[in-house]
Amino acid sequence: MRQLIVIIACVLLTSSLYAQSLKKYPIGNSGCSFYTFCDPGTISVEKSPDGSDVYTAECNNSDVSYGVICVKLKDEIKDLKESEDVLISYLDYLKNAMKITGSAGYGKGHRLKNSESTRGVIDYWKDKDSNWKIKGWTNGRFIVVLYAYSKGDLNETKTNVFLDGLLFPGS
Repeated sequence: MRQLIVIIACVLLTSSLYAQSLKKYPIGNSGCSFYTFCDPGTISVEKSPDGSDVYTAECNNSDVSYGVICVKLKDEIKDLKESEDVLISYLDYLKNAMKITGSAGYGKGHRLKNSESTRGVIDYWKDKDSNWKIKGWTNGRFIVVLYAYSKGDLNETKTNVFLDGLLFPGS
């Protein structure tokens, strides 16, 4: 009986070490929210050159940085194929701005929570210091990029939970 109690205690202790709190946070007053493993603090908001609102935040947990960039488009893009193309153009812009030196290439065809009114694009990036995994989402009214990066390897399961943890308004 004593061995059983010790085994159960070890299993529970090991599980609690790997369990990290995933909490929902609003992305400013955009109407979007996301789930992350750390408190993003104050969400910054700026205007893009075309007048769209751009919300940004980043936080760290266990040597991994988690970030969000949410663009509330000034003008809705009704055609989802066109919206996906704009998302990819924005990701290309971010690669340059973030000094990304390598990428695996965009993987298309993702749907946020199986919703046909969304499009998602995934990629793996490298810069001079870190490994990145990013996922961009759009529904025609928003372009949202969730990213995680670390000097070491990223935990795929944990990173995927974060990258799929976006909620558009009304979802």
